[in-house]
Amino acid sequence: MQSVFKYIWVLGALLSTVFLFSQENSGFSNQGPKFTIRGSVIESDTKQPIPNVNIEVNGGAYTITDRFGDFRIEAKKGDELTIRHKDFETVYYIIQSNERIKVEVQPNKEETKYSKLKKESRSKTESFKTLIDSAEAYLKKDAKTSIQFAGEALAVSKSVKENGEAYEVLGDIYMFWKQYDLAVSNYRISLQNISTNTVKLKLAKAYKQNKNYQESLEIYNNTNKNELSNWQLIELYEGIGDVHFSTKGYQLSINAYEEGLKVAKIYIITPKITDLNSKIAQTYNAKGETEKAKGFFNKSMKLANTENQKRAVEEKIKVADFESENRNYSDEIELRKEVLNSISEIESDSVFDNESALTSQKQNYKIGNAYASQKDFGNAIPYLQKSIAEADSKDDLIVQKDATRRLSEVYRDAGQFDKALSAYQEYVELVDKLYSKKEQEISQAARFSKDIVSKQNRILSLESDRELSESKYELTIEQSKRQKLIIYSLIGGVLLLLVTAFLMFKYIKQQRLANNLLALKSLRSQMNPHFIFNALNSVNSFIASNDERTANKYLTDFSLLMRAVLENSEEDFIPLEKEIELIQLYTKLEHFRFQDKFDYEININENINVQDFVIPPMLLQPYIENAVWHGLRYKKTKGHLEISIAQNTADEIKITISDNGIGREKSKALKTENQQKQNSKGMGNIKKRVSILNNMYKDKVDVFIDDFQDEEDTGTKVVVTLKKD
Repeated sequence: MQSVFKYIWVLGALLSTVFLFSQENSGFSNQGPKFTIRGSVIESDTKQPIPNVNIEVNGGAYTITDRFGDFRIEAKKGDELTIRHKDFETVYYIIQSNERIKVEVQPNKEETKYSKLKKESRSKTESFKTLIDSAEAYLKKDAKTSIQFAGEALAVSKSVKENGEAYEVLGDIYMFWKQYDLAVSNYRISLQNISTNTVKLKLAKAYKQNKNYQESLEIYNNTNKNELSNWQLIELYEGIGDVHFSTKGYQLSINAYEEGLKVAKIYIITPKITDLNSKIAQTYNAKGETEKAKGFFNKSMKLANTENQKRAVEEKIKVADFESENRNYSDEIELRKEVLNSISEIESDSVFDNESALTSQKQNYKIGNAYASQKDFGNAIPYLQKSIAEADSKDDLIVQKDATRRLSEVYRDAGQFDKALSAYQEYVELVDKLYSKKEQEISQAARFSKDIVSKQNRILSLESDRELSESKYELTIEQSKRQKLIIYSLIGGVLLLLVTAFLMFKYIKQQRLANNLLALKSLRSQMNPHFIFNALNSVNSFIASNDERTANKYLTDFSLLMRAVLENSEEDFIPLEKEIELIQLYTKLEHFRFQDKFDYEININENINVQDFVIPPMLLQPYIENAVWHGLRYKKTKGHLEISIAQNTADEIKITISDNGIGREKSKALKTENQQKQNSKGMGNIKKRVSILNNMYKDKVDVFIDDFQDEEDTGTKVVVTLKKD
């Protein structure tokens, strides 16, 4: 008889599995009958209906509200209802039944919170410090609001120190909300404004979380330990240990943790002593040395008991997990029962979300699982049932699902096949609910990520606009000074003819220099915009294909290049080292877009001291752009671009840009009349710049262009010669 029951249970489980598999492959959103949802949308304050509101179901149904604010739409249980209108923030609602829906909305949050804030912050009450404090206050509650405040603080910033602080707070926001790539970008910009050890350590941690392990180690290793506080020094060693643990370099991880532990013991920093003992224990366990791990866990647990009760409970859970991994189920059960007693005491003072390990449903599940592993089914069943009930009351579907599945297995092993089948069917239903919930969470996470990236791009755009406005203001002041100089010169000329003649001669000389400078500025401003437009098209393409991470990475590199170009736009010459960084970044971006068209290499002779030479900013970029866009892009096979820098004499270096593209003649034949005009104008501008600079600085730059090779694709070679001052 028992074998018959067992056969029935196995057959039922197989049928349920087939049912579950068919649901997973067809999508749970397609399950259940459709019904008509009736609802209305009204303004919360005035209770006035809002007509023409967009109502959409994720399954494809669409309608709008009528003049009374009412709507009807077909939907199923579990569908997501999206309610959109230009005058309020989009509302998302999960359909549970065919109940009537009443949606009360307020004016757009950003409008109500910040339009007023903008007026006050510019005029009277709001200062940079107040805005930064507000951003930090909202950091863990509302990411959008916190970012908005940080952006406002950046707008009223008056120094590079304040800029650095604002970008640091932005990095903290993205770090907390697990947008690690954006955290890295903002910490880097903060360090560009003002370098602090605090931000360096934060950047290293963000690199680690973003899985840029080598970059993280580079930051940690290049930080001057003598400049760190005792706490920061411990954080540095702990961070190095965390990176090595993530890359499975367990011995290096232990070495770093022990260095941090030495500092913590010397200065009696108790919380860090506890944490590092615990991490050393976890690392030894991962390494397979369980006895050593046990010793360090005993130390960390004793130390945690001397701190607060919550910390002690957290450490007991870690040790219980360790005992579970090593099949010491009796010790695990004893520890988890102690944890349960402590949780009931600290729950009155603290609130734990379902992701926390400090929840009674998780501990009851793990106690039940430990009893089941010992084949003690009589004790396992009550704990699993209690875990299921608690998880259900707290809407913890993950624990409820796992505990239900384990209960089904325990019933099966105990020979209670009817109960096992019933529990397994409940497990299948929970998987269904969990799948729908996860689907909604993924959708919400995608929207959240999109909003965050949009706000970050807006902040970077505002920062660029602010820098441009400052440049215009400085130019206006300079023009005003020049006008005053002319007026004073004319007054002096009336008083004394000889002085007038001298001043006129001096003025003409200055005017000639000013004209040259103005001409240079004009030529620099006429840079061929192909790269900018094409880069933005690439970003648009990435966004259109929902590749937001790639778009964001490309846009971040692009913004760094544009920032560097703007910073150097007022200079006649910049250090060669900076120009090399610019062309490396530019060539990297072009190669990112045309990886199938060419490879490239940049060779710099080791004997060159690049700090000794200067070069006109963005002089090399147009030649590289021509090589890519007019030579390599049209090549039938994969081409090659080489940029080399060599030193001819002690006072002269030669920069060669060569490609094996289709050559100047073929490229010219392929162009339209308009394209030929644009290229001609671009090359003409470069020649004029070189001519003016050589006139002002006595033949400092020489440019020579020739065919590269005598083959089918002749290619082009550009040789730029620079002389030292």
